[in-house]
Amino acid sequence: MAATLTPPAPAPVAGPRPVPRRSTGGWRSRWPLLPLIATVLLPALPHSLTGGGGAAVGPADVASGIAVLVCVARLLYLRRQPLSATAALVLGLPAVGFAVAAVTAADPAAALPGLVRYLQVFVLVPVAVFLLLRDAAGFRIVAGSLVVLAVIQGVTGVHQYVTGTGASYMGEEIRAVGTFGPSDIMGMATVVAYGLLVAAACALGARGRTPARLRPVAAVLAVALIVPLALSFSRGVWIATAVAGLVALALAGRRQALTSLAVLGAAAVVLVGGFGVGSQMIADRAASVTQVTRAPDQSVSDRYAMWSAAGSMWREHPATGVGLKGFPAHRDAHASIGLSSGSDTAGAGQAFRRQALLSPHNMYLLVLGEQGLIGLTAILGSWAAILAGAVRRLVSARSRGGAAVDCGLAAVALMTWSCVNFLYADIGGPTTVLSGVVLGLAAWWALSEPDRAERAVTA
Repeated sequence: MAATLTPPAPAPVAGPRPVPRRSTGGWRSRWPLLPLIATVLLPALPHSLTGGGGAAVGPADVASGIAVLVCVARLLYLRRQPLSATAALVLGLPAVGFAVAAVTAADPAAALPGLVRYLQVFVLVPVAVFLLLRDAAGFRIVAGSLVVLAVIQGVTGVHQYVTGTGASYMGEEIRAVGTFGPSDIMGMATVVAYGLLVAAACALGARGRTPARLRPVAAVLAVALIVPLALSFSRGVWIATAVAGLVALALAGRRQALTSLAVLGAAAVVLVGGFGVGSQMIADRAASVTQVTRAPDQSVSDRYAMWSAAGSMWREHPATGVGLKGFPAHRDAHASIGLSSGSDTAGAGQAFRRQALLSPHNMYLLVLGEQGLIGLTAILGSWAAILAGAVRRLVSARSRGGAAVDCGLAAVALMTWSCVNFLYADIGGPTTVLSGVVLGLAAWWALSEPDRAERAVTA
């Protein structure tokens, strides 16, 4: 009997393959960034809460604490390795110096608030930013909030100059200080510089559909923010912004650099030469940068005296310094007799007051005097690694035509600005927490995996 052959069943017709949907980066997936955005925007509030020990705890500090808690909760829920070995080493290295300086201080209990503050600004907030950012779009959101803050403060500062309601400067209440007041004279200048550099980075390096649409707006904002920056009359911020801007221009390419310099030159001629926006006072203030060694004013003399005092503290305690928050207590024993008791502040809705000089206005000398060589080596090593890594990754991204070049330019510019500005300033005031956010942005670009750092949402 012949076997009956059953024909094979026809193969199923393959339907159309589903097209993978690109993440739109909506706020449903971006909500962990909200505490970071609040951390950036809340320093503008003209009030603060007083915490224990007399330390000023502002709303931005509370928001940064929430960001850290959100980060911890996400790590526990997702059960992921929080940091690579390299990132953990670089971001955690400053904590070694902070801990040693706190333990070896003459009064460790008095140094405890300083330990908490330093850990917050230079370790916890940067780590939170590093871990909460998922891609280049998240970087742009947080960096964009810096631009928003800069615009708000810049408009307020220009209004103060025009209406004569700013801080006192050369006998006139015209100094632009934004909502920070004369007691935090560097606050507005700092946030305006941050926003200017981020906007310039976007104008120089934005690629892809969505970022490229923002380039004209970013270019206009970068030029416009020059006005309140100039009206802040803050020489140290001017120098840091100029250096950071030149570094960003050099890394953006020759054509971009020449075009941008031409635009900036034309803008300076129109704003200062054409409209006379503070031209004489700005010129005098800029000229004083070269006169600080020949005929220094009292503020410069006080700064030199405090720098000398910090150096004397270090020579007395070379390894560990005098302890965190120890500079005010040891200042008079190490400062020269020419140091004044404080600086005069007035204007912007505040009555005349004498503000004590409690820091050397140089972050490196402050760390050297309070934390010694151990602390300075730890913090400089961390920052140098971040800056070098950010530059290396930016050069690599440009050579491959990466889509996140604007993020790299912003990271390098912000980190360069911080390193230069700390030659003339240190932490203090409501904008202190922003230093941690900036450090976290730069660390994310420098230390995260290449696919994370260069991934962009182009919806």
